[in-house]
Amino acid sequence: MGRLLDCTMLWAENICYAGSGARSEENRASGFRPAFCDSATGVVYASCFADGRPAPFHLLDGLPDELVVARAPGGRVCAVKPSVVSGFVRERRFFTRDQAAAWMSEPALH
Repeated sequence: MGRLLDCTMLWAENICYAGSGARSEENRASGFRPAFCDSATGVVYASCFADGRPAPFHLLDGLPDELVVARAPGGRVCAVKPSVVSGFVRERRFFTRDQAAAWMSEPALH
């Protein structure tokens, strides 16, 4: 089983993917929106604030309770199931960060 997805892992992914096109601030203009996919079910979830508003970056707080495995004392989501991966939705299709980076590196696709 994989490692739980938590805020530290999201932060590390942002550092790892800096400049690749696989970060919200780098691919938003190309129609990518931050999202998560539960690889166990194939269900895709848009990244949202706890109140349901779309988030402009990857945020765990809006994910449904069935994915959450740990919360902070104030209720914020600390970690979700290891089957959850961060990525993006573009034109109703989910892209992993690697797939988004590859798409962004192809000038003919823009």
